[in-house]
Amino acid sequence: MKTDKIAATCQENSQIMSRDLPPLNALRAFESTARFGSVSQAAEQLSVTHGAVSRQLKVLEEHLGVSLFSKDGRGLKLTDAGIRLRDASADAFDRLRSVCAELSKGSVDAPFVLGCSGSLLARWFIPRLSRLNAELPDLRLHLSAGEGDLDPRRPGLDALLVFAEPPWPADMQVFELASERIGPVLSPRFARFESMRDAPAN
Repeated sequence: MKTDKIAATCQENSQIMSRDLPPLNALRAFESTARFGSVSQAAEQLSVTHGAVSRQLKVLEEHLGVSLFSKDGRGLKLTDAGIRLRDASADAFDRLRSVCAELSKGSVDAPFVLGCSGSLLARWFIPRLSRLNAELPDLRLHLSAGEGDLDPRRPGLDALLVFAEPPWPADMQVFELASERIGPVLSPRFARFESMRDAPAN
């Protein structure tokens, strides 16, 4: 019974929020149009058509129940309601752009942590490291060496380089970099013998 009440309350709150806040695309179209003073320039900035911006502006005006623009010759002029919404939306989108830029910069600056066994690191990865640096010069790579069975879920790892066989963990994205073949190897100087029993050591 309590679960039903909680679900009903959440659904009701969601409906209230959707009624209070206009669609985000409509707000973006308005903010851009108000900033440029032109539907055409807003459409170009948003990479959509002139008609798409006009439709979003109409959706926004119908949602709010007020006119946001008035005709001013061949251009548009903000109404008093439009000026209020322009100031509020400009502040909101400026803050969003600023925060997103900071978050994006933080993720770019963070090193990419690759886990790998010491032997695989020395014999396979290190010889290829200069090529990787040449192809990805902006990559900040941190190598975390270990031995034994490395845990791909270990905190702090972005990826793990391992020798492994299927089945792969269902929640992991796996890329096969190379396959390994294991078999006996015979020195050419023993190839003339019909069997190893004929070799001088025997």
